[in-house]
Amino acid sequence: MSAEGAVSYELRERVAWIGLNRPLKRNAINDALLSELEAAVRRAQHDARALVVFGHGPCFCAGLDLAEHRAREAAEVFHHSRSWHAAFSVLRRGRIPAIAALHGATVGGGLELAAACHLRVADPSVFFALPEGQRGIYVGGGASVHVARLLGASRMMDMMLTGRVLDAAAAERAGLVNYLVEAGAAQDKAGELAAKVAAMAPLTVLGVLQALPRIQDMAEEDGLFVESMMAALAQTGPEAAARLADFVEKRGAKVTGPSET
Repeated sequence: MSAEGAVSYELRERVAWIGLNRPLKRNAINDALLSELEAAVRRAQHDARALVVFGHGPCFCAGLDLAEHRAREAAEVFHHSRSWHAAFSVLRRGRIPAIAALHGATVGGGLELAAACHLRVADPSVFFALPEGQRGIYVGGGASVHVARLLGASRMMDMMLTGRVLDAAAAERAGLVNYLVEAGAAQDKAGELAAKVAAMAPLTVLGVLQALPRIQDMAEEDGLFVESMMAALAQTGPEAAARLADFVEKRGAKVTGPSET
């Protein structure tokens, strides 16, 4: 494992493990961490079939490192925000699924990072907040789009206007958390999910990661057209033919109920 600097990187079979590595700063994001994170995610796109983002130490990420925050002109703030968008876009628009394994504080920019991943696994210690409103600033790492789409604009308004904090159970009910697990089990569950999605057919993954988010922004007929195009591409590939044959000939696993898995 490469653990030097603000981000650690480890490749375990087909899964890249990317760790925020400023535990004494609660993994607060400064420019160095953001740069190393983007580089690690880019590396994972070539090394792996899935990636897990997690935090070393007591929490996932406490957000922007305000201790290193300095006064900026409006244009500088704009471009700094856009640098966060660019870094997180490598996660969102990359070729492999990204899973966030969450524990402890997942606040501000930490929540924005978690929202940039495709799936989120949380243990009961997790809490989510957007404290920017209480500090007289505004979110700048993509929350207005990505967190609001997960939670709904009304819930995000509540968090920003009142400082409301969501625990893991409330976040799961609101749709922010995909999996709620026992204490200390977030990384294990994230690894299990990453191994599962790493085994998926590449064309199916391409459709889920690249087509599905874009379809949400399309008019109904345009979205249905793209769905049909993606279905035609995926279902005529050689891997799909082999997997469908396995299912028809009873070599493939059947879908079972939640209590049976």
